[in-house]
Amino acid sequence: MPGITVKDVDQDKVVEGVALFLKKSGKLKVPEYIDLIKTAKYKELAPTDPDWFYVRCASILRRIYFHSPSGVGSICRIYGGRQRNGVRPSHFCSSDGSVTRKAVQALEAIKLIEKHADGGRKLTSAGQRDLDRIAAQIVNKKRAAAKKEAAVIALQ
Repeated sequence: MPGITVKDVDQDKVVEGVALFLKKSGKLKVPEYIDLIKTAKYKELAPTDPDWFYVRCASILRRIYFHSPSGVGSICRIYGGRQRNGVRPSHFCSSDGSVTRKAVQALEAIKLIEKHADGGRKLTSAGQRDLDRIAAQIVNKKRAAAKKEAAVIALQ
């Protein structure tokens, strides 16, 4: 569908759709130790979702779609949060750089992002095409559901 981009769709639906696309394609190389690690030093536990790496990669793709070029450090700051220090004041802490770096390298290996000349990573044309195609599919599903609901209401 021409004219539909990622900006036209609910962003949580985009991340879910891209994560599903990355998982179904089977091309994304997931590190073996991914179920054992935390995503930041201020976290107490590892993620409970078994597909969290796909969701993180999808979120990174969406981030690079809007803010390009983005480096690993800036992406780490996006996923950072509050480190609680007991009775001492809390402070901001970045997320784990290793997880972000491995996610970026995995996306680069399947040619969805590439290195930018000025530093950081940018979306490839294939990556932008895939994201826009997924956004168009989300819009089509939403329109089909609205038509079906309108037909049910008309029958009553």
